[in-house]
Amino acid sequence: MIKFETILQQFGEKGDKTGWTYIQVPQDIAEQLQPGSRKTFRVKGKLDAFVIKGVALMPMGDGSFMLPVNATMRKGIRKKKGALVEVSIAVDKTPPQLPPALKECLDDEPQAMDFFRQLTLSQRNYFIKWIEGVKNEMAQAKRIAQTIDALLLRQNFVDMIRAHKAKKGKGF
Repeated sequence: MIKFETILQQFGEKGDKTGWTYIQVPQDIAEQLQPGSRKTFRVKGKLDAFVIKGVALMPMGDGSFMLPVNATMRKGIRKKKGALVEVSIAVDKTPPQLPPALKECLDDEPQAMDFFRQLTLSQRNYFIKWIEGVKNEMAQAKRIAQTIDALLLRQNFVDMIRAHKAKKGKGF
């Protein structure tokens, strides 16, 4: 477990990341976690006393990485942009657990399952967290259907969301 302190930051106008709150993981710390990595990888640990797991560290292009701090995490640490955060992280190699309903649908659609398995752990986790992000059974079923459709079209999570937004913008 690597420990350090950093400041919560927030993107201004930055395309898909506009408004995201995040912490920056310096290159030397990223190198200790995952030597030579220039791709997204998952970590677990704590932000202050709030436990995190299966969270993606994403490359920033200069050797450093960013860890998005979502609303649940911000509520857990009770901090906003500009606050100092104590970080304790390690690489998380635990594979994401498929919700039973999603697994059942993927078993029925081998092409979707094949593409799902080709995705990075982070990408699979985005789909899983998105599906589990709603408690209503009907809403989960709708998200599972959207996920299967996207996988059959060989879309990753971001591509699926973009396609959905584009479709909404056209009045569908």
